[in-house]
Amino acid sequence: MAGNRMQKIGSVFSRTRNLLRIGVIEKPLWFDVYAAFPPLREPVYRVPRPRYGKVKDVIPPIFYQEDEVRARFYRIYGSGPRPFDLSQSNYKSTCQRFVEKFNELKEEGKIEEEKLFEETGKALLASGIILQRRGTDKLQTVLEEIQEKKKDGEEQTPELAETQKEDPLPS
Repeated sequence: MAGNRMQKIGSVFSRTRNLLRIGVIEKPLWFDVYAAFPPLREPVYRVPRPRYGKVKDVIPPIFYQEDEVRARFYRIYGSGPRPFDLSQSNYKSTCQRFVEKFNELKEEGKIEEEKLFEETGKALLASGIILQRRGTDKLQTVLEEIQEKKKDGEEQTPELAETQKEDPLPS
């Protein structure tokens, strides 16, 4: 039976003494020494008293500047469509790339603080990393792509449209 192994009632000596009385265990080597020279204070478990009043935490919380950027990234973009690939030692998540680009653009100092987050997203898009906002559905983006294809199809030349009517399935 699994449970808590921490004995809260009595000391090791009192529990061992009781087990010896009923004959469950043999006498341990230390038992006679402990009985002859007991400690000044009986080693028993005591529940720690709760502290009242203003208790200050001795260790302040640790926050880095990039933690704010990461939190905002995950709030806006989420964790992404794929899980992290931790089997590769040099793997960088999309968020890590975003933070590095953010810090790079911040060090340049050309972009204002308010626009820096959006400009970082645009810079990553230009380098080939596509970020999808959390609230947008993939279905919506697929529908937009279909509508663009339809517009492109309507803009075809009349000659191409006639050839498609004659032979709808090109071979």
